[in-house]
Amino acid sequence: MSSSHRGRSAVAAAGALVLALVLTGCGGTGTASSGDEVVTVYSADGLKGENGDGWYDEQFAAFERKTGIKVEYVEGGSGEMVQRTEREKANTQADVLVTLPPFIQQADSKGLLTAYRPEHAEHIPAGERPGNAHWTPVVNNYFGFVHNIAQPPAPTTWQDLLKPRYRDKVQYSTPGVAGDGTALVIQAIHDFGGREAAMEYLGKLQKNNVGPSSSTSKLAPKVDKGELLAANGDVQMNYAQSRTMPHLGLWFPAAKKGAAPSTFALPYTAGLVKGAPHGENGKKLLDFLLSRRAQEQVSSVGGGFTVREDITADDANAQDLRKLMKGVKVFRPDWSEVARNLDSYIDDWKKATGS
Repeated sequence: MSSSHRGRSAVAAAGALVLALVLTGCGGTGTASSGDEVVTVYSADGLKGENGDGWYDEQFAAFERKTGIKVEYVEGGSGEMVQRTEREKANTQADVLVTLPPFIQQADSKGLLTAYRPEHAEHIPAGERPGNAHWTPVVNNYFGFVHNIAQPPAPTTWQDLLKPRYRDKVQYSTPGVAGDGTALVIQAIHDFGGREAAMEYLGKLQKNNVGPSSSTSKLAPKVDKGELLAANGDVQMNYAQSRTMPHLGLWFPAAKKGAAPSTFALPYTAGLVKGAPHGENGKKLLDFLLSRRAQEQVSSVGGGFTVREDITADDANAQDLRKLMKGVKVFRPDWSEVARNLDSYIDDWKKATGS
C-alpha cells in the first residue's frame, strides 16, 4: 500500500555520538547548569521541526510562556540517548528522556527512570503504560517505509525490494542504533513468521542495501531526490517531512503478494530520569505534553497521533493519516520480550547481513 502523504524533519545521530542541541529561546549547552528555571530533555529525533515548526517547537514555546521554564533540548537516536543517560548516572544531566520502544524499556531496565504518573495519564489506555509508572507515551506513531512516487511502479511487498531495480537503491537505518532500524527487524520477524526466516530475508536484501545509516531521518531526502527508491521510516516523521518533499510516498510492505500489509505502534515515550537535577520541572513538562491543548496539536502540528483516547482529532492531517492507515493491520509486539532479547536480535542481524 502506498501514499503520497508526507512526513518529518530531524537530525539524528548514533554510533559516533552526533548530537543536536537546542535551547528554546536562546543558545544552550545541553547541560542543566542554567539555573532552576530550566528542564533538560534528551529525545529521539522526529518531533522537532527543521524550520522551528514541529510539535516540540510549539509545545516547548507554550510551556515556557506558561511556566517561565526554558527547555534545553538534546536530540539523537533512541539508543544513543539511553547510552548517554547511562554514562551520566554519576552526574545526571537529563530530566526527561524520550525514546521509541524498546529503548524506553531498556532505559527502565538499566535503572535510569523513576516513577511519575503525569496528569491526564488516565486518558491513555492502561495497556499502553506500565504499572510502575516509569514511562508514558506522549505521541503515537507507526513503523513504515517510504518510496519515490515519481519512479513507478511502487513497491508493495518485501519481495519487491529484492528485485534488480532496487540494487543500491534501498537503505535502512542501523538496528540497535536507530529506533526505526530496530523496528524494521521486529516487523520482518512478524511478517516472515519468525526470526530465522526474517534473517534469511535480510541477508538477501543486503545485496541491494546501500549500507548502514545511523539516522533514519536522513533517508527520506535521498528517496525524494531519487538517490534511493525505498527506505524505512515511520509515519509521523515521514508524513511531516513530505510537506517539503513532493516525491515522498508512505507505504507498508506486505508479507507476500495479495496479503494485507501490517505495522505496529512506535510511540514516542517519555520517562522522568532518576536523579534528575530539575525533576519537578520535568514533571511539569510531562503534565503539559499530555494536556488537551498539546494532544490536540499532535496531528495538526506534528503529523502524529494523539495518545489520549478521549481526544478525536479531525484536522486535515488527522483525516489524511486515517486514510493512510486504512486496511493496514496493526499488531502489538511483546516489548518486554524484545527489550530482554534486543542484543541477540541485533547479533543475529549482524550475522545475517555481515554488518
